[in-house]
Amino acid sequence: MQYISFDPDKEYDLILLGRVAIDFNPVDLNRPLEESGNFNKYLGGSPANIAVGMARLGKKVGFIARVSDDQFGDYVTHYFEKEGIDTSHITRCRNGENLGLTFTEILSPSESRILMYRDGVADLMLEPEDVDEDYIRKAKALLISGTALAASPSREAALKAMMLARKNGVVVIFDIDYRAYTWKNMDEISIYYSLVAGQSDLILGSREEFDLTERILGVCGDDSGTAKRWQALGCKIVVIKHGKEGSTAYTCDGNHYAVKPFPTNALKGFGGGDGYASSFIRALIDGCSVPEALEYGSASASMLISAHSCSAAMPTLEEVDLFIKEEKEKYGEMVVLQ
Repeated sequence: MQYISFDPDKEYDLILLGRVAIDFNPVDLNRPLEESGNFNKYLGGSPANIAVGMARLGKKVGFIARVSDDQFGDYVTHYFEKEGIDTSHITRCRNGENLGLTFTEILSPSESRILMYRDGVADLMLEPEDVDEDYIRKAKALLISGTALAASPSREAALKAMMLARKNGVVVIFDIDYRAYTWKNMDEISIYYSLVAGQSDLILGSREEFDLTERILGVCGDDSGTAKRWQALGCKIVVIKHGKEGSTAYTCDGNHYAVKPFPTNALKGFGGGDGYASSFIRALIDGCSVPEALEYGSASASMLISAHSCSAAMPTLEEVDLFIKEEKEKYGEMVVLQ
């Protein structure tokens, strides 16, 4: 059953709004950040990674963002262009704001931490005037990253984009994407997350992220209750992730489907969620069933945590299909129908 309808006549498969950043991942593995002296530079930021993932999977992608007016701004914009991502609505900051920088710490395959520098950051300078209705109208779906809601004027730009998407029959996808930096208090997080979740067709998040979203509403820790709350407001699919325990998609007809992680030789503990989102969304747009979408999402997540980078390691559809085939031959089915 297809729970979400994507207009096949729209020019873009997905337009994303939110964070573009720079990742510095250590080459010196399995040691604290203070002992790391060598790093590789990558395009980063969850929505930016998802955009690259979707483009690698053969989808036509656009992006709405503010980036720094410097060489790092050149780097991320040119990276998008090389991936075939439309950059016509990526604008430059006017007051010297910088791209966010993320230094990662890979202590072990299962233990990683992230150190972010996000003061005066470019992505939060996105203004409502940067959001163009004609551009939104061209998309089958709009993805809003929760980080864009952390401060003004970016939060107003995100809310405007959501409203225009709803007005023009564009599917709204909310990737909660919680980062502690920039938010002022827990109530603020819950208020803005719940505003967008209540207008979304698809929500993706971890159990922790849904607890933050529902903090004021009072339904925390209960996956079934979470799904029912947002589906009562019109959401079609709610995906709740539990890390190593796998993830479950709750559909608006009362069904739910769980998927186990594909076994892999993990290198790091981050990046899997962005691979998951890109492959899950791609599968839905291409008419796959929810169980099939879960399988694709889980496979991409496993592929990403076994790679050093996030954006640069995003797989093609052929690579994901081959990975799934080989993993099933070894371990059997991953999706549990419930």
